[in-house]
Amino acid sequence: MNKRLKRRLVVVTGVVVIVVLAILAVVNGTTSKTVTVEQAASGAYNGTKVQVTGKVVDNSYAIDGNTLSFSIYDDGAQAAASTDAQGVQGAQPAGRPQLKVIYDKGVSATFGNQVEAICTGVINDDGVLVCTELVTKCPSKYENSTDSLSVSQLWSYGESIIDKPVRISGALQAGTLKPVGQEDRFVLAGQDGGQNLPVVYEGALSDEVRDGAELVVTGALNSSGRFVATDVALRG
Repeated sequence: MNKRLKRRLVVVTGVVVIVVLAILAVVNGTTSKTVTVEQAASGAYNGTKVQVTGKVVDNSYAIDGNTLSFSIYDDGAQAAASTDAQGVQGAQPAGRPQLKVIYDKGVSATFGNQVEAICTGVINDDGVLVCTELVTKCPSKYENSTDSLSVSQLWSYGESIIDKPVRISGALQAGTLKPVGQEDRFVLAGQDGGQNLPVVYEGALSDEVRDGAELVVTGALNSSGRFVATDVALRG
């Protein structure tokens, strides 16, 4: 083998090595390690890109402009054997590890208490997951509207219905669905041009809850004329 061919071989080999190293660097920079909330909260993965799945802790969220912060806890196989003081499986016991998450790409309309959140990002030195990708999952729930009141029927009761638990059925008025944390989460349209019903709700919503969806909403009307919901289901 002559010297010119050797030099070419060395150059080609060097280029191949550089390309391989570059590919490995990109792959290592974009892949994430799947860990539990407990593992992520332990501090062992600070500075590491991870993917963590957990349930949103009730009322742990805060919204500042376009930035959403909240906490999650494990609700998977590793927590399946845990029960709360009443023995309710899958509850949210106070002693379960939690992980704070910050996400600055806006808040989806489906986000809310107890939604399953798949969070991908890097855990900083303070143990906070700085999330760059957030996927939320909330299974669709259906409920029969039998024995529910229409929006018009609710208003017809006047003050006598305030703070009384009832079920309401109606259509979600187009353009009124908002992210959690707003004063009104959505509005149920009144029948035949009647008075609409603003609804307050802090829970998660399925992707099927959208403009025009027929809903069955459980809760109570408050003194300010808003329906404070404890449960929202699609009318089945």
